[in-house]
Amino acid sequence: MERGDLILDKICIRRLEVYAYHGVYEEEKRLGQKFYITAELELDTRKAGVTDDLQASVNYGEVCQRMAEWTKKNRRKLIEAAAEDLARYLLLQYPMVRKVTLELEKPGAPVPYAFDTVLVHIARSRHRALLGIGSNLGDRQMNLAAAIQLLDTVPDVKVLKRSAFYETAPYGYTDQPAFINGCLEIETLYTPEELLVLLHDIEHKLGRTREIHWGPRTVDLDILFYDDLILDTPDLQIPHIDLANREFVLKPLSDIAGTFRHPLLNQTVNELLAVLKKKNK
Repeated sequence: MERGDLILDKICIRRLEVYAYHGVYEEEKRLGQKFYITAELELDTRKAGVTDDLQASVNYGEVCQRMAEWTKKNRRKLIEAAAEDLARYLLLQYPMVRKVTLELEKPGAPVPYAFDTVLVHIARSRHRALLGIGSNLGDRQMNLAAAIQLLDTVPDVKVLKRSAFYETAPYGYTDQPAFINGCLEIETLYTPEELLVLLHDIEHKLGRTREIHWGPRTVDLDILFYDDLILDTPDLQIPHIDLANREFVLKPLSDIAGTFRHPLLNQTVNELLAVLKKKNK
């Protein structure tokens, strides 16, 4: 996670020249051309600045070498795809880097007009997401463990924290077995929509069916928060709807993110839980 609201430091590499083979046309794929890469790596360099220790920062010489080698080896039709994959590669290779901003220039692009350069500019970051997890069918503990294991094997996801598991009565549709519920904190490179697809895929692999709204399930994975994002689409609502009225969510969430502030309600998880407990007395 970033250092609160502080702006992170940057290591900048300007217009690294690479000869590579990205392009749609056969001539581009066969003959290749020059590309220029500009990269801004956002990280906390305070420790490196104080200690003068390379291990506390990122070796920009190594970054240049890796970017050049990756760009030469991995061919893409579009510079958009090349930039996307290179940004992901850098974030996976350098865990202390929180955000990568890339410009990939193609000055020799096959365009029949006079121009200086063609480039794509993208910024990609690590994101903090808080997830709810539950099960009330079969071996509930095993279901939850399997879901967490599947989640943690995805390169673009890292499970940072997990709460205790709590047995709770069903919510909404009550004619079903008791649940075991918990929460997870993850770091991810996925967008919210991509993360939702991943969670549904894990649910499907573990036998989840969607026959009854709020009905029994082998495993349930929900996005509760994603950074401080507010999102409302037909497929996804963040923060998770009705979260403030669900003690079975707030209780395990308080274990791992009690001070996290709800971006709409402007209350922390701990405050929401205290209000709900008082209300339910």
